[in-house]
Amino acid sequence: MKLIKPKKLKKGDVIGLIAPASSVVDEVSLNNGISYFESLGYNVEIGKNVKLQKGYLAGTDEERLADLHEMFSNKNVNAIFAIRGGYGSGRLLDKINYSLIKRNPKIFVGYSDITALQMAILKKTGLVTFTGPMPGVDYENQMNENTEETFWKTITNSKKIGKLSNPTDDKFYILAKGRAEGKIVGGNLSMLLSLAGTEYFPDLKNSIMVLEEIAEAPYRIDRMFNQLRLMKAINNISGLILGRFLNCYEPDSSKPSLTLNEVITDYWQNVKFPVFYNFVHGHVKDSITLPFGLNAKLNTTKCFIEITENAVE
Repeated sequence: MKLIKPKKLKKGDVIGLIAPASSVVDEVSLNNGISYFESLGYNVEIGKNVKLQKGYLAGTDEERLADLHEMFSNKNVNAIFAIRGGYGSGRLLDKINYSLIKRNPKIFVGYSDITALQMAILKKTGLVTFTGPMPGVDYENQMNENTEETFWKTITNSKKIGKLSNPTDDKFYILAKGRAEGKIVGGNLSMLLSLAGTEYFPDLKNSIMVLEEIAEAPYRIDRMFNQLRLMKAINNISGLILGRFLNCYEPDSSKPSLTLNEVITDYWQNVKFPVFYNFVHGHVKDSITLPFGLNAKLNTTKCFIEITENAVE
């Protein structure tokens, strides 16, 4: 499927906010996010249903879907940001009007549970989507300057993105050597695997897979990696980038457990494709923005990750 790049965001454009998964829990963070967007010269439009609640969902599937469709169809809205993750995006996948999205390609930003939407949209429409800070959770405190600059540059600048580096002094770890090139797919590990066996699971042929996770014990990370192995999903990828696996430890110190790093090395050390670990991406304050669907290069000899094209037109 042909890749579709959205139009770049410009000052004065409208950012639409939706809650396709769980409901808003932090009004302060959301309001801070809105004020921040406005201070940069953008206008904000809030989905009609974002403050609804149905258990752990931001309203019914129909209400959340209505906001998603409305923002893509609204000619005045230029970009769409998920307010937060949580749970619920996957419930919408077989109800989405993908033709509507394809006819109205826009910047779409989120991470965590939003991975399900991003992979489905990429698979069904070819639209490039973006991991990036969500106003319901990430704007309460000041962002790292490099993180902030990289995010806005990615969605407002039509030049090639180029080489990526951690916003901190943390170095990449090389688990398997080599060079690779392919399209970026992946996101949150558990959400990606929730799509396994469905029509929404991404095409991994000639891909650079990126994985991150939060609050899963090592045995659960082990089980998910093993599922990828048994699915033979990794046989088609060109390379792997492991982001941050935040709070992925056994909370009960009396239980025998492998460490997270032991699980990771068991599965990914010395495989036949290059593997980078400790990429600052995921449920962390300084997460690096990634555009799903774009072409990237990995090179362990020169130790770089490079996105070789522009993300927006």
